[in-house]
Amino acid sequence: MPSAAINPTRQELTRLKERLRTARRGHKLLKDKRDEMMRRFLETVRESRALRREVEEGLLRARGAFTAAAGLMSAAGLETALLCPAQSAALEVRFRSVLSVKTPEYRLRRGADGEGCPYGFAFTSGELDDAADALAAVFQDMLRLAAAEKTVQLLAGEIERTRRRVNALEYVKIPEMEEALRAIAMKLDENERSATVRLMKVKDLLLKESIEARRAEDARVLDADPP
Repeated sequence: MPSAAINPTRQELTRLKERLRTARRGHKLLKDKRDEMMRRFLETVRESRALRREVEEGLLRARGAFTAAAGLMSAAGLETALLCPAQSAALEVRFRSVLSVKTPEYRLRRGADGEGCPYGFAFTSGELDDAADALAAVFQDMLRLAAAEKTVQLLAGEIERTRRRVNALEYVKIPEMEEALRAIAMKLDENERSATVRLMKVKDLLLKESIEARRAEDARVLDADPP
């Protein structure tokens, strides 16, 4: 804190002490928040990695089944079989707060307008059924993976912002306030010493004047007495 901005008074000293206590409490709370977010971040990263492996394995199985179905069926027949969906679906997004960070949760809501496969079994191969089942099995994991990766991104951004606040308090604000407190305390001590010296000088002057006045009074009394 610049010395020119310091008002060396006891009121300013009290105000700065209160601000310093508040800054230290805020610094501790932010550090605790950062540490807890780091723990949640690492947990979500591990969950995301596990989900990604599962999703990739499921997609590989579905791709293999589709490749086999495409080899057994004609391109037109495969396109016709998958042309119309069996039922409607909607993606529902909800948010939950994780240490003041709103993280998403995705949920698929299926309509009640149809069930089963969108094609008949007479002109399709069993490999197409396997591919559809593999995709249906991996789809929920894909939604969970998307939510986990978005949570990782949001937590990483909030951790970085919290880290900057912690560093600003630890290395800038708190040292500035401590330096200002020392400067004010030194200035007040200097003013107190100066006031003490002035009082001592005034006391010495008053004592000297008192002694001189007494001497003058004694001399006047002696002069007034007859020989």
